[in-house]
Amino acid sequence: MQKNRKHWLITLFILLALVLVACGGTDDQTTPEPAEPASDQGQAAPTEAAAPDETMGEGCPAVTIADRAGVTAGEFERLYELADYEAAAGCTMAFHENPSIAELNAQITNNPDLPPVEDRVPDEPLVVVPYEAIGKYGGVFNALSNATEAGTSDFLSVRHVNLVRFSDDYVTIEPNVAKDWEWNDDFTELTVFLRKGHKWSDGEPFTSADIEFWMNELILNPDVFPNTPGWAAFGDDTMKVEVVDETTIKFTFPVPTPGILNFFATTYIQPFQPKHFFEKKMAEGMTLPEVAELYYGNSDWTDTPSPLLSGEADDVLPTLESHILVEETTEGRRLVANPYFYMVDTVGNQLPYINEQDELYVPDSEVRNLKITNGEVDYKVQSIDIVDFPLYKENEANGNYTVDLGFGVGATVFYGFNLNHPDEGMREIFNDLRFRQAMSLAINRAEIVELVYLGQAEPIQATPADPNTVNFVTEEHKTAFIEYDPDAANALLDDMGLVDVDGDGFRDRLDGSDLTLDLQFANQGGPVATHELVKDYWEAVGISTVLKEVTSDEYRDRANSNQADVLTWKYDGTAGAIIVLNTEMLLPPFGEPFNPGIAYQWQEWVNTDGASGIEPPADVIELYDIVAQFLQYPLGSPESDALGEQIVDIHVNNLWKIGIAGNLKTPIIHHNTLRNFGPYTVVSYDYYRSYPMIPAQWYFEE
Repeated sequence: MQKNRKHWLITLFILLALVLVACGGTDDQTTPEPAEPASDQGQAAPTEAAAPDETMGEGCPAVTIADRAGVTAGEFERLYELADYEAAAGCTMAFHENPSIAELNAQITNNPDLPPVEDRVPDEPLVVVPYEAIGKYGGVFNALSNATEAGTSDFLSVRHVNLVRFSDDYVTIEPNVAKDWEWNDDFTELTVFLRKGHKWSDGEPFTSADIEFWMNELILNPDVFPNTPGWAAFGDDTMKVEVVDETTIKFTFPVPTPGILNFFATTYIQPFQPKHFFEKKMAEGMTLPEVAELYYGNSDWTDTPSPLLSGEADDVLPTLESHILVEETTEGRRLVANPYFYMVDTVGNQLPYINEQDELYVPDSEVRNLKITNGEVDYKVQSIDIVDFPLYKENEANGNYTVDLGFGVGATVFYGFNLNHPDEGMREIFNDLRFRQAMSLAINRAEIVELVYLGQAEPIQATPADPNTVNFVTEEHKTAFIEYDPDAANALLDDMGLVDVDGDGFRDRLDGSDLTLDLQFANQGGPVATHELVKDYWEAVGISTVLKEVTSDEYRDRANSNQADVLTWKYDGTAGAIIVLNTEMLLPPFGEPFNPGIAYQWQEWVNTDGASGIEPPADVIELYDIVAQFLQYPLGSPESDALGEQIVDIHVNNLWKIGIAGNLKTPIIHHNTLRNFGPYTVVSYDYYRSYPMIPAQWYFEE
């Protein structure tokens, strides 16, 4: 089938093995098992579910992961292409629709009346094998976010689609929007095959032209993206997109780029946009940049506020996702099922099963916890922490939900000092390696693990590659400067000349002026208790620290404008599946807009060939060359491992980011009426939350 697929599995097999081994917990803890199917005796789904179509279950057999009904699995355990499934099951599939779909479609602005379901699903639909059972249509999925663009990715991932996805083993790359793909021998050409007859949510054809439009008219358009996104640029060139035919698209790269499939399997960025919609708006008198700004937000992040919220329009971009936005206020969003969605279950029912999604914004963590423990939330993994696990566990029965512990890949909390601080005095201090070493040695990680993480973690240094997903992070990397040694920390600070000049008990700057760290944080970025303890540790070695909790948007605005003293967030974007293409955590600024970096002026100096910004040190210049080579080899190959170790060496030797705890256990919460939830074992933004679980198969059981 796919050329070089076996090679991909060989080079990527380390992901699961290392996750399972390294995240196994302490010796006296057992690895949490996937949740057992919940009892059918729980309370009703959040809204009354519609009765299933009378034809559901006829025709092809009801194959599930739990009961394959004698049908042999294909190349992918939980997916078939239609022709392959009909051959394996010895049947001809008839398609069935949600009985409420016409009513839901009527809520989608400008959508025409619906044709029969067999004319809405593709000629080549993706057949999904449900985990437990053929689902029931209906219900409202209740989601909880912090704000319009904060704490939303766990909900966004529920409806998300991309060309491919990782399976629930976090190793295998599976078809999704793309039916198939093929590499050339040196990973410079990727040919992707789309589904014949696939349609946007408004019924218009989805073709390879929509991918070409996305790249050539949006991503590479300086009026839309003044700076070409880093993931699309390779030195002085970019990836190219070429239409072969209506269902075939070719990606070409100036250098070997084996990581692009991993990128499409994990990123929120969707490599397609509805060309027909943009052209329609331009025919009505808007310019392309105006359409992009209003409907696309000039951003790949699809949860930016839509025209519905601003009142500038009453429609939204058509989508390929399972649900489409129909209502948005300052308090939340509401979405309805996509009537043209391209997945069906094994008896031919068009997915998704769930009628509506309702997202509520709750900025206060205590109020979010109250709603969770009251059973008002159907699924939550983001912006909740292990410190609240006892609270969640205590209220399981009353709230009729299940809380499990999953492996937190890319969840290590870090502290990074602003290496390009606009205040030259602070910049001089932060760029002294002795200061960063001292601040790391001053932290009592063992105490944080016990008090904040309830023993469900281990002390670890920050590394730009998550140790559980690659095999080139060494024990020396993970343990560098993590011992609790305040005496050594004090000696380093003394050696720098940071002494208490005014007698207030805290060290002052080299010129004798006040030295106080302004540590602003958002609760989305890590447990509040960690910051409180770190403040105490740093002040114990004489570094005055002021804590201030802010919203995620406030934190990001300040940090992205280079105004922060200390950056702190979960060190996501570091999984092996990510760094084989996305270099945001490997190179300056060592961050991205949603997880801001610490070296924006270094990045500017490189991007402008030294015309502006701050010249970075030699280690950083060397890093650019090593990373460029690293991207050209498949993850797990000897070349990749050797270059990866050099990258981690440079990062850890410089302690640009200071880590606290790794191998974290993180709560996974789902309501007991939510079924086909699957073996959800890894909590990771890097693997895009629930995306590997195929949430379109989720349904409510009363």
